[in-house]
Amino acid sequence: MKNLLTDVVGVRVGHAHDEKLASGVTAIVFDEPAVAAIDVRGGGPGTREDALLDLANTVERVDAIALSGGSAFGLETGGGVQAWLAERGRGFRVREALIPIVPGAILFDLLNGGDKAWGRFPPYRDLGYAAAASAGTDFALGSVGAGLGATTANFKGGLGSASAVTSNGVKVAAIAAVNAVGSVTVGDGPWFWAAPFEVGSEFGGCGLPDTFTDDMLKMRIKGGPAASPRENTTIGLVVTDATLTKAQAKRLAMIGQTGFARAIYPVHAPTDGDVLFAAATCEKPIDPIVGLTELGMIAANVVARAIARGVYSATALPFSGALASWKDRFG
Repeated sequence: MKNLLTDVVGVRVGHAHDEKLASGVTAIVFDEPAVAAIDVRGGGPGTREDALLDLANTVERVDAIALSGGSAFGLETGGGVQAWLAERGRGFRVREALIPIVPGAILFDLLNGGDKAWGRFPPYRDLGYAAAASAGTDFALGSVGAGLGATTANFKGGLGSASAVTSNGVKVAAIAAVNAVGSVTVGDGPWFWAAPFEVGSEFGGCGLPDTFTDDMLKMRIKGGPAASPRENTTIGLVVTDATLTKAQAKRLAMIGQTGFARAIYPVHAPTDGDVLFAAATCEKPIDPIVGLTELGMIAANVVARAIARGVYSATALPFSGALASWKDRFG
């Protein structure tokens, strides 16, 4: 176990980004189509192919998931991932036609100091292709891929991942690009809200403060008091090797969103996106009630850990006035 999304066999992750742009993308590619669903809780989401994932609709499985910076411009990322898959004969067959199925979600990183004067065409389609082409079982965390330009209310955001195994040996793992309107840490200290779920010292091992003061519980949001005026959205994916139906994957995404609430304060705000995909490679059968409940419980923990690891691993952008990283303050 690498404590990464790719601990689930058959899942690969690739990043592509532009340092000058201060934005990037992450592609999650499945070796075989995976059952998938989506849960959206924020008031300002940006998604691609989300209607396809509705339980009433026909397509059950997807070939990849695209996570991207760039706000609505970043929705083109999925087209680049789709092009890479099409070259390899991947996709949903309609007689002689093959259509790669690539849902996606975006975060807002247009005001982080990077050069967004890209001309007539934004670069996200090409970045999506490059990310898919580079996908493998090892990948970096922090200020990379879709997390390159991410921020939170008080620290640089980033891309995180984590994994775990249920009591029956079913794997579940998450990846998150953390660009939340709120804070992932308690007050101005080093403690992560997700501390109760930390494994080892994967995000610093600081635990929680002995007591919570009124100041710690004050709202810290982008554009608000004690925060920086950036924009928002946390997007991610939880993957398991359990055998799930589309409806069960939807339930997994819903329970997994609990991890957002365990790691971000406040969460699901009017200007957050808060999109979580769930996917299943369908290798191991589980009990549809008790097994799915345990899977969701652990998925929520893993999502919280991935969010904290994204901020813990991030590095500050090299621009004047850029937000400091957690490690800039606390080492």
